[in-house]
Amino acid sequence: MIKYNLKCENSHVFEAWFKNSAAYDEQSERNIITCTLCGSVSVTKAPMAPSVPKKGSAPKKSDTEMESEHLQVATAMNTLREIRKAVEENCDYVGDKFAEEARKIHYGETEERGIYGQTTLEEKQELEDEGVELATIPWVPTNDA
Repeated sequence: MIKYNLKCENSHVFEAWFKNSAAYDEQSERNIITCTLCGSVSVTKAPMAPSVPKKGSAPKKSDTEMESEHLQVATAMNTLREIRKAVEENCDYVGDKFAEEARKIHYGETEERGIYGQTTLEEKQELEDEGVELATIPWVPTNDA
């Protein structure tokens, strides 16, 4: 597993784990890496400072500790994949019309139902200010990175 700091076109910086650097490259080429805050697919690697401990200052992690961390990451990713699957199976995809459709539902102009899609941070804030209930979830790939 490899961890990268990523940055979207809206300057949001977030971490993402990949099986290896080739997995990152493949997902980046397919535009399936999304910002966890705004959903943008315009994502690049952000500068990272290597973590180099001073000699003797940081104890090495045991194999058990490393396995535990990997298991925690795998469990979190599986949970996020399950959430994505449930949303896709039970909600209507409205793409970049999310804010418009959410307002119609909120104000009773269309039938109440679950929807998902993309919105800008500005639109998200406006919806929240209007009292529209919504949630942002990390949209992880459905396959194993």
